[in-house]
Amino acid sequence: MDLLSQLVEQICLGQQDRVRELVREAIEQDIAVTRILSQGLIPGMDRVGEKFQTGEYFIPNMLLAARAMKGALEILRPLLAESGAKAVGKVVIGTVKGDLHDIGKNLVRMMLEGKGFEVLDLGMDVSPETFVKAVDDSVDIVGLSCLLSTTAPFIRDTIVALDKAGLRDRVKVMVGGGMVTQKLADDVGADAYGQDAALGAVKALELMGGAR
Repeated sequence: MDLLSQLVEQICLGQQDRVRELVREAIEQDIAVTRILSQGLIPGMDRVGEKFQTGEYFIPNMLLAARAMKGALEILRPLLAESGAKAVGKVVIGTVKGDLHDIGKNLVRMMLEGKGFEVLDLGMDVSPETFVKAVDDSVDIVGLSCLLSTTAPFIRDTIVALDKAGLRDRVKVMVGGGMVTQKLADDVGADAYGQDAALGAVKALELMGGAR
């Protein structure tokens, strides 16, 4: 099995230390960092997402794979910047005001990074104003996470704030979380609904026109 195939397998297994070793080996062998990402890390996270969708993997498996992916990206990011490689797009993500849950949001962030996105994570309890301030010319998608029914109104408030700031016509809005449904997404005028972390990353790619 070649190095990149091993990387796919070890990402899928969530073997953080082994993934780091393989990434360093690939760099030492002068494998292009863009190939390490596109033929090793991204396919590995794709496989994790597929296993989650079919019920073979659960949230603990996703967390392990996400940590392995994070470790690999810590090594690759400086090299990707030096190579001039561009991200698929940029996503600003956060849990809406009043909501202090972040496990789901963190999984979405890692799945997005696994698809090649640059992600700015604003954390938890993020006000509509903070989301608006975070959107500059480089941002393509705003991701709103919400677990509690009591904080759901802040999804709409954030979308309204983006509209009032004149940003809504150029950024897409994706929503997700424990209490979010397709109906709620439709009602608040979101562009996409991510039923789970894996689907959220797929939907984000679709919003970018399917680009890799």
